[in-house]
Amino acid sequence: METISTSSKGNRIRLLDILRGFAIIGTLGTNIWLFADPGGALSLLSLQEGIGAVDALVNGFLAIFTNGKFLGLLTIMFGIGLELKYQKAMRNGRPWLRMYIWTMILLGLDGLLHFIFVFEYDVLMSYAFTGIIVAFLVGLRHQTLNWIMAGAATIHILGLMLITVAWVWIMNDETILEEIIGLFQETEVVYTTGTYLEQVQFRLSDFIGLRFEAIAIICMNLFLYLLGIRLYRAGAFSQDEKGRAIRKRLVVWGLGLGIPLNALVFVPGNIFDLASRYLFAPVLSLGYIGLLAFLLEKNALKWILARFEMIGKTALSCYVLQNILGSILFYSWGLGLAPVGNVYQVLGAWALITAIMMIVAQLFVNYFGVGPLEWVWRKCSNAPFKKVG
Repeated sequence: METISTSSKGNRIRLLDILRGFAIIGTLGTNIWLFADPGGALSLLSLQEGIGAVDALVNGFLAIFTNGKFLGLLTIMFGIGLELKYQKAMRNGRPWLRMYIWTMILLGLDGLLHFIFVFEYDVLMSYAFTGIIVAFLVGLRHQTLNWIMAGAATIHILGLMLITVAWVWIMNDETILEEIIGLFQETEVVYTTGTYLEQVQFRLSDFIGLRFEAIAIICMNLFLYLLGIRLYRAGAFSQDEKGRAIRKRLVVWGLGLGIPLNALVFVPGNIFDLASRYLFAPVLSLGYIGLLAFLLEKNALKWILARFEMIGKTALSCYVLQNILGSILFYSWGLGLAPVGNVYQVLGAWALITAIMMIVAQLFVNYFGVGPLEWVWRKCSNAPFKKVG
């Protein structure tokens, strides 16, 4: 039976690296469609009509199994990472708030640069802002954290319900929908004909508008960060019977509820379009945690799990790398392949970028132990505190 808790060095939780790598590859599985069709963001939120059988099959698969699921998984992983750093700081007597807020400032700066120079759908800034909030909460009693989680979930669900009402109205009003599609077509023109500097200027010109999703999901992020903390404290990643029992429940309930809930996206009327990405997706994310833990324990798919692990150890570098490669392949200043209407070409691009990430991650881990951005981030994070404690 494969170990859950330790890597070859004995000081890392191997499952967490595997989950991070899986989430990074899955995130690309969503973002690749944004690169291939820069004006088609609406198609990720709503099932398309009048498309071929293969396209419909892929569209349905994405809606159920990928759209938002890896965003939720990555958010949970950030919460677990925060808890690990918090426990380490407490053990070593380090100044927790000063250290973690500084690292989140660095993450936010990384996200800002990533947004400006690479990809407008960056998630790092949102994680950095959420991390700063949770840094002040992580030391509170469990009961208090439960109340905060309940409050964040309530606010998120109520807000999602209001936005869903507006969404259904928009999707069923041809005049408004045509105007919105027109705006996305302008985006497509920028990325299929514009220069690199024009694309940078485009991202800067509508900073708030392009950050709407990142702002709207703050309460969801807060809930999932705290959920990650609670999962870790409950022993979900331990090698004992309690840990295995928790992971088994994650598989049963996460997949058992997550798949049918996300399949509600097929209900006519666009009622569940947003819920599939922003409410039901994290349920399936929990199922993925349990499923990968099961595969690791059963020593199944060893090669692919090892590749996930390498990417997980270089997650920040691979996240930025995949978006740089996507830009090079599809944007006008690169190979200019967008817009791509052939589903096989899009899946081929996803496979190509994934393979490159696997190779690069393996090389960096073998020769340097970490990815380049992880190395820089670690140096910058530790620099102000070398003489502390």
